[in-house]
Amino acid sequence: MNVMNVKQQVIEIIADQALLDPSDISLDSTLDSLGIDSLGLVESIFAIEEAFDISIPFNANAPEDSDFDISNVASIIAGIDKLIAQKG
Repeated sequence: MNVMNVKQQVIEIIADQALLDPSDISLDSTLDSLGIDSLGLVESIFAIEEAFDISIPFNANAPEDSDFDISNVASIIAGIDKLIAQKG
């Protein structure tokens, strides 16, 4: 799987949750700025885990305790790339 596919798929999943067009999402967009609430975040994580067959170490009840950085779209993509590489 190449890096572009990961980036495109993650942006499409997030766009779907935010009810936006993928072109409206930039790498420095935060989930808050896209209008994604905690439920949308959980749904996005489930969709990403399913799409890439990975397990994201994220606790929705204690996001600050998570090793997975969700501060912006680029951080999410970088984290997913790392998980895919570890799975590799």
